[in-house]
Amino acid sequence: MKKFRIAVIEGDGIGREVVPEGLRVLEAVGRKFDLDFSWTHFDWGCETYTRTGRMMPADGLDQLRAFDSIYLGAVGYPGVPDHISLWGLLIPIRRAFQQYVNLRPVRLLEGIESPLKNHRAGGIDFCIVRENNEGEYSEVGGRMYRDTDAELAIQENIFTRRGCDRVMRYAFELAQMRHRHVTSATKSNGIVFTMPFWDERFAAMRQQFPDCKTDQYHIDILAAHFVSHPEWFDVVVGSNLFGDILSDLGAAVVGSIGIAPSANLNPEREFPSMFEPVHGSAPDIAGKGIANPIAQIWSGAMMLDHLHEPEAARVVEQAFSSILETKGPRTPDLGGKASTREVGEAIAAAI
Repeated sequence: MKKFRIAVIEGDGIGREVVPEGLRVLEAVGRKFDLDFSWTHFDWGCETYTRTGRMMPADGLDQLRAFDSIYLGAVGYPGVPDHISLWGLLIPIRRAFQQYVNLRPVRLLEGIESPLKNHRAGGIDFCIVRENNEGEYSEVGGRMYRDTDAELAIQENIFTRRGCDRVMRYAFELAQMRHRHVTSATKSNGIVFTMPFWDERFAAMRQQFPDCKTDQYHIDILAAHFVSHPEWFDVVVGSNLFGDILSDLGAAVVGSIGIAPSANLNPEREFPSMFEPVHGSAPDIAGKGIANPIAQIWSGAMMLDHLHEPEAARVVEQAFSSILETKGPRTPDLGGKASTREVGEAIAAAI
C-alpha cells in the first residue's frame, strides 16, 4: 500500500462544499488502487483572518512543507479585501514552494454543450501553462499622496530570464507529450520592455525544441481566437496575468468554470505542489449546496498524476466523464438540479 500525506485547506465559500466531495472520490479511488491517504485539515481562510488578522498562522508554510501535496478548495469572501485573502494564503504558498507552473486543462467533455456552436466533445482540448511566481503579480510598487488630487499608484512587473525559461521549458516538454504545438501569449506591441523580453526568451526556447510547432499572438487577438478557433490550440504559455485571464475564458468556452481544474506545480518536486479548482469561493451560491464539485474532483485527478498514480487519475477522469456522458446527476450550472453531494456520490460510485 502506498501512503500519501495530504494537507487539506477547504478555505472559504463553496470550497467547504466541494472539497468533501473531492475527498470522497479520492477515498474511493484509493480503495480501488490500494492507496492510503492521510488527510490533515487546516482551517485557514477568511474566517481565520477575521478572528486573528492572518489568513494562516505565521508558521503556516513550515506546517505545510512536509506534506506530499496540498489540496485546496477556494480563498476569498466578502468583508475581506481580495488582495488580503490572495496575498495572505495562496500567493505565499505558490512562491515559497516554487510552484512556478500553473497548469489548467481546457477540454470539452461529452455531455456538456459549449456556448460556441459546432463544437463537439474532444474537439476542444488544450492546456494553459501560466507562469505562477512573478510577472505582473509582483510586490514592487506603492502609493503616494493618498486622499489628495495628486494621489498615484505604481505597480511594477517583474520578468526574469530564469522565470520565463523554466515555465516555457515546461510548456514545450508538455507539448512533446501531446500534439507538439506551443502558443505564446504576448503584448509586445504595447508593453515595451517586459513583453519583448518574453518574446526573446520564447524564441530562444523554441530553438531547443525543433520538433514543436510554435506561434505567438498578442493577448487581445488570442482571446478572440479562443472563441472563434479554440480547436487551433494545444499548449498555450503565458505570463501570470495573461494565463490567469485566458484560463477563465477557456473554462467558459468548454461550458462551465465549475468543471475547470488547476495544478500549482513545483516540477522538480523539491516542495509540495498544490491542487485547486479555478472557480474560486463563489460567495453568491455558498451554503446552497449546488456548487459543481467536478473542478475539485478533476484537480484531485491532477494531484494523483503528480503523485505518480496516472492510472488512478484516469479512473477518476473516466468516472466524472461517464456521469456527464450518461446524463447522470448534474448541478445547476450544467442545467441540472442535483446537489453538490449527489454529484460527488455518483462519481465515487462510478469508481
